[in-house]
Amino acid sequence: MIDYQIIIVITVIILILISLYLNKIGIALTFFLGNLIFGITGILKPEEILSGLANQQVVIIIILLALGEIIRRTSVIELIFSTLFKKANNYNIFILQLMLLVAIFSIFLNNTPIVAVMLPYVIAWGKQHKVSVSLLLIPLSFAAILGGTSSLIGTSTNLIVNGMVMDQNIIPNLPQIGLFDFAPVGLTMTGVGIIYFLLFGKKLLRERHIVKTDNIVAHDKIFYLEAEIRIGSKLINKTIEEANFEEKKGIKLTEIRRDNQFFKLPDKNFKLQLGDKLYFTGISSEIAEISDDISGLSFPQVGLLHKQRQKRITEIVISHNSSFINKTFDKIRFRSRFDSAPIAIHRNGESLYGNISDIKLKAGDLILLLSGKNFPRLSQETNDFYILSKVREMIKFPGWKIAILFGGLTAAITLSAIGYASLFILLSSLMALLVIIGMLPPKDIHKYIDFNLYMIIALSLSLGTAVMKTGTANYIANFFDSIAPFGPIGLMIAIYLVTAILAAYITNKAAVALIFPIALTLALNHGFNPKPFILIVAYAAAANFMTPIGYQTNLMVYGPGNYSFKDFFRIGFPLTIIFIFTQLLFGFQQGRQQKGKFLFL
Repeated sequence: MIDYQIIIVITVIILILISLYLNKIGIALTFFLGNLIFGITGILKPEEILSGLANQQVVIIIILLALGEIIRRTSVIELIFSTLFKKANNYNIFILQLMLLVAIFSIFLNNTPIVAVMLPYVIAWGKQHKVSVSLLLIPLSFAAILGGTSSLIGTSTNLIVNGMVMDQNIIPNLPQIGLFDFAPVGLTMTGVGIIYFLLFGKKLLRERHIVKTDNIVAHDKIFYLEAEIRIGSKLINKTIEEANFEEKKGIKLTEIRRDNQFFKLPDKNFKLQLGDKLYFTGISSEIAEISDDISGLSFPQVGLLHKQRQKRITEIVISHNSSFINKTFDKIRFRSRFDSAPIAIHRNGESLYGNISDIKLKAGDLILLLSGKNFPRLSQETNDFYILSKVREMIKFPGWKIAILFGGLTAAITLSAIGYASLFILLSSLMALLVIIGMLPPKDIHKYIDFNLYMIIALSLSLGTAVMKTGTANYIANFFDSIAPFGPIGLMIAIYLVTAILAAYITNKAAVALIFPIALTLALNHGFNPKPFILIVAYAAAANFMTPIGYQTNLMVYGPGNYSFKDFFRIGFPLTIIFIFTQLLFGFQQGRQQKGKFLFL
């Protein structure tokens, strides 16, 4: 008879998956409630729930993210890329340089800040050379993913897997994953991925029309805009025909609200009145034009910001772990916090209605802001959104400080790789040195730490502990026995597919926490070396190409590139198949035939 603890764990896992899919209360709170149930039922002790907070790999992830943020705020990476991009005069040369350099940086730095830094430069190159950004941004994201899968520190998913290796008790004394154990498959796939895009990128990605504009991202995304007719407007008592909205080919009046009445697609003879709210859909360049004071329209969110002399239209994208998700603009207090006001919003695949102030934000939403002179300074301290137009201020450090930053990071990685000292000690020492030389002011340390991500990763490890401790991993592994006759290849394909699906539609952290103990148990039960099974869980969770929500860098480019789910599947499915076979090929080459049974070395 099945143990009651296994029933509890499976029930909690199902509830966690449902909660993550619905995305109503957030990942961190979902994981916390799941662990709380395990604590109340006695499945986990308090120290087991909290053990992830002191896990070396978790702390390493947070330190690497902080270092990546420090590097992002310097001008070094921008200088390197902007210098090289000037020499790229055609699409293939640009894609080759872009993917190669982004992949190299992503091997040693967390790939999310790399993509955040690169977005404005890639978009600017596309505008300058009249190349649709839809041909550029997926290659940017995929290069970051491929580079990140090439080393232990390239992506947080790999470090989480290594943290679970250290905490597991299924196979005693299991060695940790080496810094470059991921390199054979990762580097091979990086090369294959670059060739894949050079040969098939233009054919598989849809090219979209370019709209020329100076201040904002220029392609035919349709934004939703709310405007209002206020006192002094030249539009009062004019008909829609007299207002000449139809002359603007890139914008369409869809609805008018007067008091509590709504008029959808109003007639051209409809007469405008004071207080009318007008709802438009349109491309960014036309929205920028009607945002001018002479249009006769006002934006409810702008307030006194329109009186500032120095203001501009700025485009941002909401990040995957933003605290703004499921909040309205009123709750965020955009104008007071960032000296900017939202005037239009774009959400791929969805039609938006009602007041902009009442719309709850989602990850990947594109926002057009009317930003004041203080916006660059105020926005540089947030990770809630990424700026797509180049208005971000750079922090200028002396050359010797930048040399210490990059030299120290290189030394830490090298010394860790040769086994001189642990990566945790080396990176912690580098952080202390940055504090001493003034690159990381002590009072600002908390601004560089993503506490929400810290809790998510730590609590995901304790979920994995519950799955292992109660025997749930062994119970679920028994269901894979029907695949056992196909050998380790069949088992690894099954593990990859299940992990990839969970990572694509739930989160890669949850996928790793749930599948890692099952994969390890399968390897033990069938006498296979566990290392290939461990690596394939990490690869499947991190290398997610088929959906925009499967990985954070995909979500970052989803809105700016005006992509659809079909775009990611069309370009990502063949690459995923190649990735699977590449992993199996390397696993097969490491294996040998012994007593009629395929074993991995």
